[in-house]
Amino acid sequence: MSRRKGFFARMRRSLRWALRIFLILLIADLVYLTMIWPDWKKLAQGDIPKSSFMQHYTEKQAERDSPKLRWQPVSQTKIPRHMLRAVLLAEDSRFYSHSGFDLIAIREALDYNFGRGEMLIGASTISQQTVKNLYLSPSRDPLRKWHEVVLTVALEQNLRKSRILELYLNIAEFGRGIYGVQAAAQAYYGVDVSSLSLVQAAELAATLPSPAKNNPETRTERFQRRTQRILDLLTREQTATAMDGVSAGNAGAVFRSQLSADPVATTN
Repeated sequence: MSRRKGFFARMRRSLRWALRIFLILLIADLVYLTMIWPDWKKLAQGDIPKSSFMQHYTEKQAERDSPKLRWQPVSQTKIPRHMLRAVLLAEDSRFYSHSGFDLIAIREALDYNFGRGEMLIGASTISQQTVKNLYLSPSRDPLRKWHEVVLTVALEQNLRKSRILELYLNIAEFGRGIYGVQAAAQAYYGVDVSSLSLVQAAELAATLPSPAKNNPETRTERFQRRTQRILDLLTREQTATAMDGVSAGNAGAVFRSQLSADPVATTN
């Protein structure tokens, strides 16, 4: 009996210490989140800020002998609709219908990865990628993912969808040292983003999963396959819209209405 009492006493002490450590870590994490917590009103209407990824790149540029940072933020009004559409089709086709997290994409990614026994694809939305690029690091540790979840919820509650997309297009990496669609258009094609053709838009959208390896300069086989898939979707959508078709045409109409009258997003 005394041994059993001693065992339970040790268990209680261990649980108390575990609870104390958890509370200390929780408080430390809340302090960290307070330190990086954005001014959402400023982010919703102000200038496009430099992302933490850009700052990290600039800090490491000299020691890695990397190309100079290229970045020139532009208003979404200067980005052609087919460029916006290409990115949505490539990265987050349900962007305007989810509240920051695409549960369908998460389920599909889990099924795909479990079926092959390794993590091959992810399911991050444009909203998640935006907060990660702006405020977090490239690491994949659980704590960073937790911060990403918290910030994504707040982002969706405070910013319009069109503003989130504008931020993403201006801070996404399109190659070594190339950030944002304007810098990408100039670096790869020597034109402003407003002059991008349909093919060029599809190519830039195709760089986004791994821009350092797959881009309009490297033209890897994977990049060309992905470009063709995006271009096929864009062409099909434009054709259906012009002919007043149903599926893709309606999607294009919905997309245009969302751009012209985009309400503040809320989480359901």
